[in-house]
Amino acid sequence: MSHNCPHCKLKDDPSGTRSLVVSNGSFIRKCDSKKLQRFLCRNCGKSFSESTHTPCFGQKKRHLNPQIFELKVSGVSQRRIAILLRTNRKTVIRKFIFLGACALTVLNEDNKHYPPATEVSFDDLETFEHSKMKPISVIAMSDSKSRRILGFRVAAMPAKGHLAKASIKKYGPRFDERPSARKALFESLTPFIAENALIKSDSSPHYPEDVKKFFPGATHFTFKGRRGCVVGQGELKAGGFDPLFAVNHNFAMTRANVNRLFRRTWNTTKKKERLNLHLALYTLFHNWYIIHNPSR
Repeated sequence: MSHNCPHCKLKDDPSGTRSLVVSNGSFIRKCDSKKLQRFLCRNCGKSFSESTHTPCFGQKKRHLNPQIFELKVSGVSQRRIAILLRTNRKTVIRKFIFLGACALTVLNEDNKHYPPATEVSFDDLETFEHSKMKPISVIAMSDSKSRRILGFRVAAMPAKGHLAKASIKKYGPRFDERPSARKALFESLTPFIAENALIKSDSSPHYPEDVKKFFPGATHFTFKGRRGCVVGQGELKAGGFDPLFAVNHNFAMTRANVNRLFRRTWNTTKKKERLNLHLALYTLFHNWYIIHNPSR
């Protein structure tokens, strides 16, 4: 087996008469007591191990990664995770950022393993960062048949209603990022949706133009919005058949399992970038575990 040196970037040729990378002893990794092989590059004289190329390289508590991932997608706060795992809260935050970045990378490639979706639905979920005067919109698209979340985008939006004037006075004008986020989502999902797909959404006047632009061969059906079955929770609709059940049910599950979306608590997100990472973690868990293993 050939190994490439991460320092000089020189590729080893296994067919050569003299290998450029040779074994250089071994060591026991402290965090999990695993025995790892060490190598030496004859070209630059530097050594590396078989864990140098792994994403978790340099982490002292890599054994906490699976536990933090499962707890973060189960509605547990960062402070409570630190208490349960008997570790520092800063460690939990660093692990969360690392896992979220990995999840975003995996999600970008995950859609390639599925056939193009023939029936999809999309909608917006509204939450806020730091204060209700700083609202955030999360637009997501789901496969209506499997309820798999195809993708999402997080966008800032201006405050509405009686909070609009107070928001401008305290925080200044707030740019509406929803149109650009919606277009970015549609553009990224174009390869994964069939040309003659059925696309469903609510009757927002901003949707048809973007759907026609990015999915010209698709059929777009719009449905009038309905009142939620629970006050303040507009995802699950009251009574009757819900044509947008896939995306609305996914939103309800997301709000129930991502503590940053809990309403009227202290778990609200302070930065939309962290909300994006948290949603990536839950989307990965939703697609890989809940959809494929509904009994869990």
